[in-house]
Amino acid sequence: MGATHFTPDTERLLTSAEAFCASRGLRLTEQRRQVLGLILDSPRPSGAYDLLDRLRIDGKPAAPPTVYRALEFLTAQGLVHKIERLSAFVGCAHMLQSEGPCGHGHAHAHGVEAIQFLICTHCRRVFEITDDRIRTAIDAAAKATGFRPAGATVEIEGICAECAAAPAPAQTHVA
Repeated sequence: MGATHFTPDTERLLTSAEAFCASRGLRLTEQRRQVLGLILDSPRPSGAYDLLDRLRIDGKPAAPPTVYRALEFLTAQGLVHKIERLSAFVGCAHMLQSEGPCGHGHAHAHGVEAIQFLICTHCRRVFEITDDRIRTAIDAAAKATGFRPAGATVEIEGICAECAAAPAPAQTHVA
């Protein structure tokens, strides 16, 4: 069984993830690395069973519990996010960028953790955004009611710029 080959960008992010985990005294095991690599290499969110199938295609012995355990670990470390609307996972757009993990974990000392996603209903791609105005609005609304939120995930459905710019398919009329 050979190792799965990922794109150079994904390999760079995986190296960064390994260093990030080591800095926390944790291990990015081979199974976790493979699952993270498959998620990072995918242009669209990946469901658990899709990941399981892809691991098996690559000749990796995998069962649902091992994939779910890897996803739990990766989510807990902030390396991936679950898109509830799609019941699928995406790599964190911020955690592993540039010189290594930014470590911000989307948390803010002055407010709630507020992760935001734009979900294209046409191509099913997901875009992670960080807009402090959204977090501030959630903080203000919660404060006004005396509610103390622990976190928030905002999932917005619509059409991405690329799909919106694509020409509409030609209509065929039956005479």
